[in-house]
Amino acid sequence: MKKLLIAVLALVLAFGGSAAVSAQYMPEDSVSFAMSGAYPPFNFVNVVGELEGFDVDIAREIANRMGLEAELVTTAWDTIIGGLQAKRYDAILGSMAITPARQEQVNFSDPYYISGAQLLVNADSDIQSPDDLQDAALAVVVGTTFEDEANALPGVTTVRLYEAEEMTLQDLQIGRVDGVITDRLIGLYMTEEMGLDFRLAGDLLYEETIAVAVHKDHPELLEAINVALAEMKEDGTYLEISEKWFGQDISQ
Repeated sequence: MKKLLIAVLALVLAFGGSAAVSAQYMPEDSVSFAMSGAYPPFNFVNVVGELEGFDVDIAREIANRMGLEAELVTTAWDTIIGGLQAKRYDAILGSMAITPARQEQVNFSDPYYISGAQLLVNADSDIQSPDDLQDAALAVVVGTTFEDEANALPGVTTVRLYEAEEMTLQDLQIGRVDGVITDRLIGLYMTEEMGLDFRLAGDLLYEETIAVAVHKDHPELLEAINVALAEMKEDGTYLEISEKWFGQDISQ
């Protein structure tokens, strides 16, 4: 695992230096960010096989401000924290919500966006809100906070687990499930930006605060990420990225 020059970092941060100076890796080093690669529009593989999305742009900008190259790693979501604990990558930047259980395993940065869990249904569905669920089958990605929510909802008899968000949406489209619990911003993106025949059913099920996860052994890396995020928000770069993907500021 790459090493930061901790003493230099501490001095720079203490005197208000920028993230570009604070993360003093060796010149050949890069910082690696893990994500599923199957969570559009946050991180996904496009038609020419390239990884792109909101998370991807945020990761690259953070690395740039640290004076490093961004190495993007795609991995299964249900084992992503295990990979971080094994130090197979430096951080998780893949729309991970802060939860008490996860805080026991990793350290989280300052939030980089806020959203929440949303029930998504086909446009012609009779389901107007979660209260209308009766003998319903819902689709969720395994290992997400949405899985627990789906199992707890009254009226849900079947919860189907998938490896990627695209799979849940495909089964919703063909009617194999009655609804999908996903991120509100994904629901809006699918219905408004991509023109798919879905709609949001009811209000948020709960709010989520999203942050970058870092190994507990690397507080200096966590601090450098926080400095970079703060600079991005202060100089307007974060807003540019947010508006590119969502047409609005999703930081709050």
